[in-house]
Amino acid sequence: MKAQLPRSLGIMNLERGPTPPKPRLGNMLNPATFDFPVIEETVEGGWADAVVRGDAALEPACVAAAKRLVERGAVAISANCGFFIRHQAAVAAAVTVPVVLSSLLLLPTLLRQFPRSSKLAILTADSTNLGEDLLEIEKPDDRARIVIGGIEGGALWRNEMRRPPVPTTSAEIEEDVRACILRLRAAHPDITAILFECTGFPAVAAEMRSLTGLPIYDVNTLCRMAFTSAA
Repeated sequence: MKAQLPRSLGIMNLERGPTPPKPRLGNMLNPATFDFPVIEETVEGGWADAVVRGDAALEPACVAAAKRLVERGAVAISANCGFFIRHQAAVAAAVTVPVVLSSLLLLPTLLRQFPRSSKLAILTADSTNLGEDLLEIEKPDDRARIVIGGIEGGALWRNEMRRPPVPTTSAEIEEDVRACILRLRAAHPDITAILFECTGFPAVAAEMRSLTGLPIYDVNTLCRMAFTSAA
């Protein structure tokens, strides 16, 4: 009789090199982040710089990684970079479990949770590559409520763009994210919630909630929902 595989959250991971940085608490690959099992499969060729800029040639590797995860017992699939959302449709069509490759999928729901007079801030690793096609917000009134800030040029961005990436300290991530939030709130005092696109940001989510007093959503929010809802 074939052994029953444990129900797990499957994560399509970036290429990380021979000695990947140790995931900190809050990172989706740290076993202590979730109260359910997590498994991962590397997307072949999926270096962060290629995923962020939108290399279309990665799509078959994304589908292959997702299928391997399902074979290993994944009941829901996410990804260790919000820019994998470009491959959301292809991966969802290739497997029979819920697929949530990016926190950006939360956008329509979040816009309806808060007054129409308020704004929602998206914090991303690279705002220069976060185009309108990734937001998929059709109504002009909804799009006007979204403001975007990026940490491109900061320590985390520089380190992750390398092949292989090098570790970034929690203090460096917090500095990058804090500065971005403060810039956005100075320009848009009507921000009432924040969405982290980058999967590296949840490691400092608690500190940023304390700083801002605002609700902060991230990929971990979406992963918990997808896993607990899966059959």
